[in-house]
Amino acid sequence: MTKRVGSLLAMCLLAVSASAQSSGAEMKQDDSMKHDQMKSDQMKDSSKKKAKKAKKDQMKKDDNMKHDNMKDAVKNDDMKKN
Repeated sequence: MTKRVGSLLAMCLLAVSASAQSSGAEMKQDDSMKHDQMKSDQMKDSSKKKAKKAKKDQMKKDDNMKHDNMKDAVKNDDMKKN
């Protein structure tokens, strides 16, 4: 009887440890998937930031060109008046 209980306990212990190992492997896989997802999210964010910066720089450039054109127009008006 004692041998049966001992062997039953041993089997239960083996089953629990095997279950823990498989869930540990799943957790590692989930962690690596999360890491990959975070990495891709960071890449997307950086590309979005670059696009925004490029657009902002282009807007500044356009604004500066308009400002320069207005200066030239004022100079031409002043020259015509003189």
